[in-house]
Amino acid sequence: QVRLVESGGGLVQTGGSLRLSCAASGRTVSASPMGWFRQAPGKEREFVAGINWSGDRFSYADSVKGRFTISRDNAKNTVYLQMNSLKPEDTALYYCAARAGGGSYYTSLNAYHYWGQGTQVTVSS
Repeated sequence: QVRLVESGGGLVQTGGSLRLSCAASGRTVSASPMGWFRQAPGKEREFVAGINWSGDRFSYADSVKGRFTISRDNAKNTVYLQMNSLKPEDTALYYCAARAGGGSYYTSLNAYHYWGQGTQVTVSS
């Protein structure tokens, strides 16, 4: 079993930056593809970014390309999401996810087996 705990969320002004972290425990995720998703009130959970197990292949939602960067430190069992140039439409609850087993990056919610509880990001205009 894998436990994921997100941190780093908060309130920031438009144009600001935040760095989210997702720490895994219970079992190593160093061989697992990882992803970040978000869910705004009244909307479905959507893909934000995904990374393969080695950290050299990535995928981003069009809405965050050029502004967000996903990375991982397998020695620390941690995945990060650096968010720059934040916009009010980035406001959401951000979730970290891990896939059991290997593979590349994945953009579908159904590809992931473990989820964190989420960290709130609020961008004020």
